[in-house]
Amino acid sequence: MRNGMVIDLRRCIGCNACTLACKQENGTPPGVEYCKVPAYERGEYPNTRFEYLPLLCMHCAEPPCEEVCPTGATYIREDGVVDVDTDKCIGCRYCMAACPYDARYFNFTEAQGYFEDQGKNAYERKMEEDHPVGVVQKCDLCYQRTEEGKQPACVAACPPSARIFGDLDDPKSEAAKLVANRNGYQLHPETGTDPSVFYLPE
Repeated sequence: MRNGMVIDLRRCIGCNACTLACKQENGTPPGVEYCKVPAYERGEYPNTRFEYLPLLCMHCAEPPCEEVCPTGATYIREDGVVDVDTDKCIGCRYCMAACPYDARYFNFTEAQGYFEDQGKNAYERKMEEDHPVGVVQKCDLCYQRTEEGKQPACVAACPPSARIFGDLDDPKSEAAKLVANRNGYQLHPETGTDPSVFYLPE
């Protein structure tokens, strides 16, 4: 089993619904975005357009972050998802340096709330329990949701259905079929990391 994600670049409209859904689901502090959608301008004036490239942890089959972790805090789950055991993480940040996708974050200090003048609300106080200071954090493909048979928050929230979550090892899954039939590709294949996130060309 290898859970992963397929992102259809034809469908992505850069609305950032995935980014907001991810932040709400995971309660990430200000400045931390497991799910990002940078925009790029293509073409020459006056024939220009914006293209979008949704980014998240690539959940590599050969993750360099796992290789350099001295404590085993970074590991691959049975479903193929790369995760972080915060009880083992010592905050050395070797994994952040090794990640070619810039997909990890470090909690230096207790985060400020989103509404500084009002202090943290009840939701922020509750969710900060999942983000201890001094450890690395990252996308885990919403393990708390997929364990219940739900889709990751970013997938569920995507208005044009540009994100498809599934088992890439199952040739009958929609995700695997799309990769095979639409020439799905990985980012930076030259690194040898074999990501579990595939993109469908425009």
